[in-house]
Amino acid sequence: MPEQSPFDLAEGDPFGPHTLPYGVFSTADAPDRRRLGVRYGSHVLDLSALPSALPGVVRPAHAELLAAPNLNPLLAAGRAVWQEVRAAVRTAVTAPEHRPAVTPLLRPLDEVTLHLPFEVADYVDFYSSEHHATNVGRIFRPNGAALPPNWKHLPIGYHGRSGTVVVTGTPVVRPNGQRKAPTDTVPTFGPSARLDIEAEVGFVVGAPSEHGEPVGQDAFRDHVFGICLVNDWSARDIQAWEYQPLGPFLGKSFATSVSAWITPVDAFDEARTPPPARDFPLLPYLDDADVEPGGIDIRIEVTLNGERLSTPPFSAMYWTAAQQLAHMTVNGASLRTGDLFASGTVSGPEPDQLGCLLEITQGKGPYLQDGDEVTLSAWAPGPDGARIGLGEVTGHVLPAPELVTVPAVAGAGAGSAAPGTTSRDAP
Repeated sequence: MPEQSPFDLAEGDPFGPHTLPYGVFSTADAPDRRRLGVRYGSHVLDLSALPSALPGVVRPAHAELLAAPNLNPLLAAGRAVWQEVRAAVRTAVTAPEHRPAVTPLLRPLDEVTLHLPFEVADYVDFYSSEHHATNVGRIFRPNGAALPPNWKHLPIGYHGRSGTVVVTGTPVVRPNGQRKAPTDTVPTFGPSARLDIEAEVGFVVGAPSEHGEPVGQDAFRDHVFGICLVNDWSARDIQAWEYQPLGPFLGKSFATSVSAWITPVDAFDEARTPPPARDFPLLPYLDDADVEPGGIDIRIEVTLNGERLSTPPFSAMYWTAAQQLAHMTVNGASLRTGDLFASGTVSGPEPDQLGCLLEITQGKGPYLQDGDEVTLSAWAPGPDGARIGLGEVTGHVLPAPELVTVPAVAGAGAGSAAPGTTSRDAP
């Protein structure tokens, strides 16, 4: 029986010629050499070798970009180059006359190692699902307003920690930190007992902007290169004690998992949809009445230890990615190549559409246990009935580091541990 060609995709494969997401991979024979790749079905196309294999299809000027060890040079090149490279890749995998040259450049996915596809510059996380924000507000403020008064007038967000953005498959270590239950008189320190997930959609910035110049919604496609899934892991007990008055800090900054594949924004043209109706007139920089529909029909599935947990719909998000981009630059803050901004937890109106355990369990738990594995997957409608895939995001929970008591040393000077303190870096 002849071996199946890598060009012959299974019916309904979400990584066909309309998707073509970008990533970074290495191989067992050259583990230290990272190369750009595009996913096609169950294979990775080696972009670093494509210019020499198809010199008439890939422009020589793009060869240096495709030979880089991460996506950042390509991201910085701008939309015109993104479109040219994408068109060349599509030709490479769809034109029969190119198959002899392209076949040796396709490597099975199970034979490569995937890496974080871009160097993350800044990371911003938003809070843009009305269903999620309302559910959380009712849990924490049962006798008050579910939404804060500013929520429907601006996309609320915070700056996260870019250095702890990790690629799918990276284990997530349960964080230690301060916790204080309402009935406790003083805080305690130890492993988070309320480790949670947040199913989100992330947006990767390519072309930067000038400091002092806001980026309007109509410039979204000029600056945002692609879309990926995000799991913004959250320690709810640490978060609840620390977040007032300045917002999330250590309860969020220990890990944020992203996909190994960045699907280009242009792949989602058929999935564009108007966002939900707004309750209030928006200020001009957020008014999206005369711009491209900012909603995207992305269907997410969350599984816990292989069992489906929920199916959050991204089309239900109140604030769009274009509005988030406009808001985070309206004060003149500049964009940098490799910036990542995420939607915030995606939740829908139905009980099986909630994007975190805090909502699913009404704040009562259970939360994640050591050994649990969470996977996010998603797709969006494409042209002619095709599906546009987003790379999965998987994380496996590991136990918190052991806390070791450091004894006080008689006559110790400044910098020594005080009695009863602990260290995570025990000798």
